[in-house]
Amino acid sequence: MTEEQKQPVNNLEYKEQKFVILEALSATGLRSIRYAKEIPLVSYVIANDLSPAAAAAMRRNVELNGLGEQVESVPGPSDNSAAKPKVKPAKVKVNEGDACSLMYNHRVERERVDVVDLDPYGTAAPFVDAAVQCVKDGGLLCVTCTDLSVLATVNYPEKCYSNYGGVPVRAEYCHEAALRLVLHTLSTAAARYGRYIHPLLSLSIDFYVRLWVRVGTQPNEVKRAVSKTSTFYVCSGCQAFYEQPFGRLTETVHQPSGNVNISVKAGVGPNVSDKCPECNSTMHIAGPMWSGAIHDVDFVSRVLEHVVANESKYGTATRMKGMLTLAKEELPDTPFYFTPSRVAGNFHCICPPLDDVASALLNADHRVSRSHALAGSLKTDASREDIHDVFRSWIKKHPVKTECLSEQSVTFRLLQKEPKKEANFKHHSESVTASKVNLVRYQMNPTPNWGPAQRANSGKRKREQEE
Repeated sequence: MTEEQKQPVNNLEYKEQKFVILEALSATGLRSIRYAKEIPLVSYVIANDLSPAAAAAMRRNVELNGLGEQVESVPGPSDNSAAKPKVKPAKVKVNEGDACSLMYNHRVERERVDVVDLDPYGTAAPFVDAAVQCVKDGGLLCVTCTDLSVLATVNYPEKCYSNYGGVPVRAEYCHEAALRLVLHTLSTAAARYGRYIHPLLSLSIDFYVRLWVRVGTQPNEVKRAVSKTSTFYVCSGCQAFYEQPFGRLTETVHQPSGNVNISVKAGVGPNVSDKCPECNSTMHIAGPMWSGAIHDVDFVSRVLEHVVANESKYGTATRMKGMLTLAKEELPDTPFYFTPSRVAGNFHCICPPLDDVASALLNADHRVSRSHALAGSLKTDASREDIHDVFRSWIKKHPVKTECLSEQSVTFRLLQKEPKKEANFKHHSESVTASKVNLVRYQMNPTPNWGPAQRANSGKRKREQEE
């Protein structure tokens, strides 16, 4: 090596990496316009819609915001020479066509985009296969689903299975199950092409779910997907759940190379029958669905720091801080939550305060957090039997009347068992109800009876107008 080669290179220039966003279902293009105007380092945004009217509206909105192709006059080398036109490329490129066809055209590695945003009316399932292929390695996939009547209820299990490859949950934690069903769809679609997903943030908001996942290509991560997929046995009475993972992994690190060899074996099922071990009610099967972490704590922490530092730039900063804080505090490796009010209803007892339940579980060396999906909910690594023992200890101090209970009722069967040990309801210093920061953790509806309304009845409206 020569002396010139040994000298450090000091003339390296740092160039910021710009990225491309593809919004497959843009409608009027307002989100694409906001992406282009408000996010730094965006090279350009591809805004697509199948409707000719929507595409025409997008073109008008793009021109009104000065984001279309622009021609600038550049002076020649001398004052007498004619000016040369310079074309400035559009910041938002409007495309009229099928969303899947557009994304399939970008699935070749050199044509892939950095971010894909899917926000359809209803389910995103028809677009997932194309979306997971057209995102670059390390790219971001944003998905919205508004069909919670399919994802979060058991009214249409056949529709949920056809769209998401799993059966929903009939329980109070149905909204978290909805998130896990969508993640399962994304994971299986990516795995078909040797790719994997890494959930960054998964939120159940109002009447829809919104997920942000990173997509990559790595064989070992694809193997791990089977260990993050499970079916659940859910009790129809007390809503206890028992997990059945699809696979379990054995990892071997080879020295000195450090290569990791992953061996996959069949998952071991829970020791349950067709009846719940807690209340002897019928067990129902839900899933398969994603059973891994639904948030990346480091990512959520960075987003939260950014929102706090730029609070004046976001009109909904208060809501963003509350939801991000809840997501950051959620237990990462524990599926589903419970509400003390629901469990108290199963026991027909007075509901203990949230702090008392959280403190009793913490004093028994269990981990506890809140869940963003439902106000008044708790997540814990304690078994449902341990949670019921807390309430059995509570009932000893706050007795219930059992004279009118049927021997076949859930309450009667739960009360027949004695707690294995007495719960300690003394306030724990790490109780989740103790907050040092005043945050709006759960949002209030902006108006009374706010939410999806009944479909308009044109006949009734016509009669009212005639009167």
